[in-house]
Amino acid sequence: MSKLLGGQIGLDDFIFVHRKGQPKEVEITKNEDALGLTITDNGAGYAFIKRVKEGSLIHGLGFIQVGDHIEKINDVSMVGCRHFEVAKQLKDIPKGAGFTLRLIEPLRAGFSHIGPRSGTVSGGSNKKGTFGSGKETLRLRAKGPATIEKAPNDVVQAAVEKINSLLESFMGINDSELATQIWDLGKEKANPHDFVTAIDSSDLEAFGFTDDFVFDLWGAISDAKTGRLKKDSQRTPM
Repeated sequence: MSKLLGGQIGLDDFIFVHRKGQPKEVEITKNEDALGLTITDNGAGYAFIKRVKEGSLIHGLGFIQVGDHIEKINDVSMVGCRHFEVAKQLKDIPKGAGFTLRLIEPLRAGFSHIGPRSGTVSGGSNKKGTFGSGKETLRLRAKGPATIEKAPNDVVQAAVEKINSLLESFMGINDSELATQIWDLGKEKANPHDFVTAIDSSDLEAFGFTDDFVFDLWGAISDAKTGRLKKDSQRTPM
Protein backbone atom coordinates (compact mmCIF):
# COMPACT_ATOMS: atom_id res chain seq x y z
CA MET A 1 0.00 0.00 0.00
CA SER A 2 2.90 2.39 0.66
CA LYS A 3 3.84 2.28 -3.03
CA LEU A 4 0.50 3.26 -4.51
CA LEU A 5 0.23 6.28 -6.77
CA GLY A 6 -1.60 8.83 -4.66
CA GLY A 7 -1.43 10.00 -1.08
CA GLN A 8 -5.19 9.94 -0.51
CA ILE A 9 -7.77 7.54 -1.94
CA GLY A 10 -11.52 7.73 -1.65
CA LEU A 11 -13.80 4.74 -1.51
CA ASP A 12 -15.05 5.38 -5.04
CA ASP A 13 -11.57 5.85 -6.56
CA PHE A 14 -9.98 3.39 -8.96
CA ILE A 15 -6.69 2.15 -7.53
CA PHE A 16 -3.93 1.07 -9.91
CA VAL A 17 -0.23 0.38 -9.80
CA HIS A 18 2.06 2.49 -11.99
CA ARG A 19 4.41 0.31 -14.02
CA LYS A 20 6.92 2.15 -16.19
CA GLY A 21 6.01 2.20 -19.85
CA GLN A 22 7.11 4.30 -22.80
CA PRO A 23 9.19 7.43 -22.12
CA LYS A 24 8.33 10.58 -24.06
CA GLU A 25 9.52 14.16 -24.31
CA VAL A 26 7.17 17.06 -24.93
CA GLU A 27 8.35 20.56 -25.85
CA ILE A 28 6.06 23.24 -24.44
CA THR A 29 5.91 27.00 -24.78
CA LYS A 30 4.49 28.50 -21.62
CA ASN A 31 2.24 31.09 -23.27
CA GLU A 32 -0.23 31.03 -20.37
CA ASP A 33 0.35 31.50 -16.64
CA ALA A 34 -1.73 28.41 -15.78
CA LEU A 35 -0.66 25.10 -17.31
CA GLY A 36 -3.78 23.24 -16.16
CA LEU A 37 -2.04 20.42 -14.28
CA THR A 38 -2.76 18.80 -10.95
CA ILE A 39 0.31 16.96 -9.64
CA THR A 40 0.56 14.33 -6.92
CA ASP A 41 3.33 12.04 -5.69
CA ASN A 42 3.60 8.66 -4.04
CA GLY A 43 5.68 9.86 -1.10
CA ALA A 44 8.65 7.91 -2.42
CA GLY A 45 10.12 10.43 -4.83
CA TYR A 46 7.92 10.01 -7.89
CA ALA A 47 5.58 12.78 -9.04
CA PHE A 48 2.65 12.05 -11.34
CA ILE A 49 0.04 13.96 -13.28
CA LYS A 50 -3.20 13.52 -11.39
CA ARG A 51 -5.51 15.68 -13.53
CA VAL A 52 -5.40 17.74 -16.73
CA LYS A 53 -7.83 20.65 -16.79
CA GLU A 54 -10.07 20.66 -19.85
CA GLY A 55 -9.38 23.59 -22.16
CA SER A 56 -5.97 24.29 -20.59
CA LEU A 57 -2.62 24.68 -22.34
CA ILE A 58 -1.57 21.12 -21.46
CA HIS A 59 -4.97 19.71 -22.50
CA GLY A 60 -4.58 21.32 -25.90
CA LEU A 61 -1.27 19.54 -26.54
CA GLY A 62 -2.89 16.12 -26.33
CA PHE A 63 0.34 14.25 -25.53
CA ILE A 64 0.32 14.53 -21.76
CA GLN A 65 -2.00 12.15 -19.92
CA VAL A 66 -3.17 11.43 -16.40
CA GLY A 67 -0.81 8.90 -14.80
CA ASP A 68 2.33 10.13 -16.57
CA HIS A 69 5.36 10.27 -14.28
CA ILE A 70 7.26 13.58 -14.51
CA GLU A 71 10.86 12.42 -14.71
CA LYS A 72 12.61 15.64 -15.84
CA ILE A 73 11.91 19.29 -16.50
CA ASN A 74 14.45 20.34 -19.10
CA ASP A 75 17.62 18.62 -17.87
CA VAL A 76 16.69 18.72 -14.18
CA SER A 77 15.65 15.38 -12.68
CA MET A 78 12.43 15.41 -10.68
CA VAL A 79 13.03 11.98 -9.19
CA GLY A 80 13.13 12.36 -5.42
CA CYS A 81 11.00 15.52 -5.45
CA ARG A 82 7.64 16.05 -3.77
CA HIS A 83 4.67 17.17 -5.88
CA PHE A 84 4.89 20.77 -4.64
CA GLU A 85 8.59 20.95 -5.58
CA VAL A 86 7.73 19.89 -9.13
CA ALA A 87 4.91 22.45 -9.15
CA LYS A 88 7.33 25.19 -8.08
CA GLN A 89 9.77 24.27 -10.86
CA LEU A 90 6.97 24.66 -13.40
CA LYS A 91 5.75 27.90 -11.82
CA ASP A 92 9.25 29.42 -11.97
CA ILE A 93 9.43 29.00 -15.75
CA PRO A 94 8.85 32.49 -17.19
CA LYS A 95 5.77 33.11 -19.31
CA GLY A 96 6.72 32.91 -22.98
CA ALA A 97 9.67 30.57 -22.35
CA GLY A 98 9.96 27.09 -23.80
CA PHE A 99 10.74 23.99 -21.78
CA THR A 100 10.84 20.22 -22.17
CA LEU A 101 8.99 17.69 -20.06
CA ARG A 102 10.34 14.14 -19.99
CA LEU A 103 7.51 11.84 -18.98
CA ILE A 104 7.11 8.11 -18.43
CA GLU A 105 3.76 6.68 -19.42
CA PRO A 106 2.25 3.94 -17.24
CA LEU A 107 1.63 0.56 -18.81
CA ARG A 108 -2.10 0.46 -19.44
CA ALA A 109 -2.60 -3.11 -20.62
CA GLY A 110 -4.41 -5.67 -18.53
CA PHE A 111 -7.48 -3.69 -17.42
CA SER A 112 -9.67 -3.96 -20.50
CA HIS A 113 -11.95 -6.61 -19.00
CA ILE A 114 -12.35 -5.08 -15.57
CA GLY A 115 -15.79 -3.65 -14.82
CA PRO A 116 -18.06 -2.98 -11.88
CA ARG A 117 -19.30 -5.98 -9.92
CA SER A 118 -22.91 -6.75 -10.58
CA GLY A 119 -23.76 -7.70 -7.01
CA THR A 120 -25.13 -11.06 -8.15
CA VAL A 121 -23.81 -13.93 -6.09
CA SER A 122 -23.55 -17.55 -7.11
CA GLY A 123 -26.90 -19.20 -7.49
CA GLY A 124 -28.38 -16.20 -9.29
CA SER A 125 -29.68 -14.36 -6.23
CA ASN A 126 -29.37 -10.59 -6.20
CA LYS A 127 -27.78 -9.88 -2.85
CA LYS A 128 -26.37 -6.58 -1.70
CA GLY A 129 -22.88 -6.55 -0.33
CA THR A 130 -21.55 -4.44 2.49
CA PHE A 131 -19.99 -1.28 1.10
CA GLY A 132 -19.68 0.97 4.17
CA SER A 133 -20.86 4.53 4.55
CA GLY A 134 -18.85 6.16 1.76
CA LYS A 135 -17.84 8.86 4.25
CA GLU A 136 -14.32 7.65 4.93
CA THR A 137 -11.08 7.86 2.99
CA LEU A 138 -7.90 5.80 2.93
CA ARG A 139 -4.88 8.02 3.56
CA LEU A 140 -1.42 6.77 2.63
CA ARG A 141 1.74 8.28 4.08
CA ALA A 142 5.39 8.12 3.14
CA LYS A 143 6.11 7.29 6.79
CA GLY A 144 3.82 5.19 8.92
CA PRO A 145 0.94 2.88 8.10
CA ALA A 146 -2.11 3.65 5.99
CA THR A 147 -5.10 4.77 8.03
CA ILE A 148 -8.81 5.12 7.40
CA GLU A 149 -10.04 8.58 8.29
CA LYS A 150 -13.28 10.47 8.05
CA ALA A 151 -13.75 12.17 4.71
CA PRO A 152 -13.35 15.97 4.76
CA ASN A 153 -16.49 17.77 5.89
CA ASP A 154 -18.09 20.65 4.00
CA VAL A 155 -15.97 23.27 5.78
CA VAL A 156 -12.71 21.54 4.82
CA GLN A 157 -13.84 20.91 1.25
CA ALA A 158 -14.89 24.54 0.82
CA ALA A 159 -11.56 25.75 2.23
CA VAL A 160 -9.52 23.44 0.00
CA GLU A 161 -11.48 24.47 -3.09
CA LYS A 162 -10.91 28.17 -2.36
CA ILE A 163 -7.22 27.72 -1.50
CA ASN A 164 -6.82 25.66 -4.66
CA SER A 165 -8.25 28.47 -6.80
CA LEU A 166 -5.80 30.89 -5.17
CA LEU A 167 -2.91 28.50 -5.83
CA GLU A 168 -3.89 28.18 -9.46
CA SER A 169 -3.85 31.97 -9.86
CA PHE A 170 -0.48 32.22 -8.06
CA MET A 171 1.32 29.12 -9.35
CA GLY A 172 -0.54 28.23 -12.51
CA ILE A 173 -1.07 24.71 -11.18
CA ASN A 174 -4.00 23.14 -9.37
CA ASP A 175 -2.78 21.14 -6.36
CA SER A 176 -5.35 19.76 -3.91
CA GLU A 177 -2.73 18.14 -1.71
CA LEU A 178 -0.84 21.41 -1.29
CA ALA A 179 -4.16 23.20 -0.61
CA THR A 180 -4.96 20.64 2.10
CA GLN A 181 -1.51 21.11 3.63
CA ILE A 182 -2.08 24.88 3.78
CA TRP A 183 -5.48 24.35 5.42
CA ASP A 184 -3.92 22.02 8.00
CA LEU A 185 -1.31 24.69 8.83
CA GLY A 186 -3.92 27.40 9.30
CA LYS A 187 -7.03 25.74 10.69
CA GLU A 188 -5.94 25.98 14.35
CA LYS A 189 -4.28 29.39 14.09
CA ALA A 190 -5.95 32.34 15.81
CA ASN A 191 -4.47 35.14 13.72
CA PRO A 192 -2.57 35.79 10.47
CA HIS A 193 0.75 36.28 12.29
CA ASP A 194 0.64 32.72 13.64
CA PHE A 195 -0.32 31.47 10.18
CA VAL A 196 2.63 33.27 8.56
CA THR A 197 4.94 31.77 11.19
CA ALA A 198 3.58 28.29 10.45
CA ILE A 199 4.15 28.77 6.71
CA ASP A 200 7.71 30.06 7.26
CA SER A 201 8.50 27.11 9.54
CA SER A 202 7.30 24.51 7.04
CA ASP A 203 8.63 23.23 3.73
CA LEU A 204 6.22 25.66 2.01
CA GLU A 205 8.62 28.49 2.87
CA ALA A 206 10.53 27.56 -0.31
CA PHE A 207 7.66 28.85 -2.45
CA GLY A 208 8.34 32.42 -1.41
CA PHE A 209 4.66 33.31 -1.07
CA THR A 210 4.13 37.08 -1.09
CA ASP A 211 2.58 38.82 1.92
CA ASP A 212 -0.53 39.65 -0.12
CA PHE A 213 -0.92 36.03 -1.21
CA VAL A 214 -0.54 34.69 2.34
CA PHE A 215 -3.14 37.22 3.49
CA ASP A 216 -5.50 35.92 0.76
CA LEU A 217 -4.89 32.37 1.97
CA TRP A 218 -5.64 33.41 5.54
CA GLY A 219 -8.83 35.09 4.35
CA ALA A 220 -9.97 31.85 2.71
CA ILE A 221 -9.20 29.85 5.86
CA SER A 222 -11.01 32.38 8.08
CA ASP A 223 -14.05 32.45 5.77
CA ALA A 224 -14.23 28.66 5.82
CA LYS A 225 -13.97 28.44 9.61
CA THR A 226 -16.76 31.00 10.08
CA GLY A 227 -19.04 29.34 7.52
CA ARG A 228 -18.85 32.11 4.92
CA LEU A 229 -17.57 29.66 2.28
CA LYS A 230 -19.60 26.89 0.71
CA LYS A 231 -18.25 24.11 -1.47
CA ASP A 232 -18.98 24.43 -5.20
CA SER A 233 -21.81 21.87 -5.21
CA GLN A 234 -23.76 23.98 -2.69
CA ARG A 235 -23.36 27.36 -4.36
CA THR A 236 -26.35 28.90 -6.08
CA PRO A 237 -25.81 29.08 -9.86
CA MET A 238 -25.41 32.61 -11.22
